[in-house]
Amino acid sequence: QWSEAEQLQVKVLEKKKAILGEDHPDTLSSMSNLASTYWSQGQWSEAEQLQVKVLERSKAILGEDHPDTLNGMNNLALTYLNQGQWSEAQQLQVKVLERSKVILGEDHPDTLISMNNLALTYLNQGQWSEAQQLQVNVLERSKVILSEDHPDTLTIMDNLAQTYEKQGQWSEAEQLQV
Repeated sequence: QWSEAEQLQVKVLEKKKAILGEDHPDTLSSMSNLASTYWSQGQWSEAEQLQVKVLERSKAILGEDHPDTLNGMNNLALTYLNQGQWSEAQQLQVKVLERSKVILGEDHPDTLISMNNLALTYLNQGQWSEAQQLQVNVLERSKVILSEDHPDTLTIMDNLAQTYEKQGQWSEAEQLQV
């Protein structure tokens, strides 16, 4: 039903642009939602174009350090990651992580997600040591902050297990997967 969702989101976006203007935060939110729908359908180019637009406007309207702007940066970085644009993804993710630590704090769930996303980029680039170091850190924090059974914690555990496997550290990987 992605196609139906996309059609509705396009209509909502057009109405918000007409009523609120292109730079209204609600309009930006609708743009971001449409970009997410494109992303979910694997329409990377469309998602990227819209995410770049949302990010540029968010920076100008809300400021570089606003949580919505950081979220937009993170979304664009994930789109780059899914397209194999590792350098672009890493560059944005490092920036998001640095700003998130300052603005939200090192133990905020969004900061943990940013750490995990950067670790995935390292993993995809074969930078296993960097990925492992970050994943161990984020896993320890996530267990305390979110709980061991939280879906995000379980995802982080799975990602760390993959990192161990890539390095041939089978027993460490197995301990996480049990």
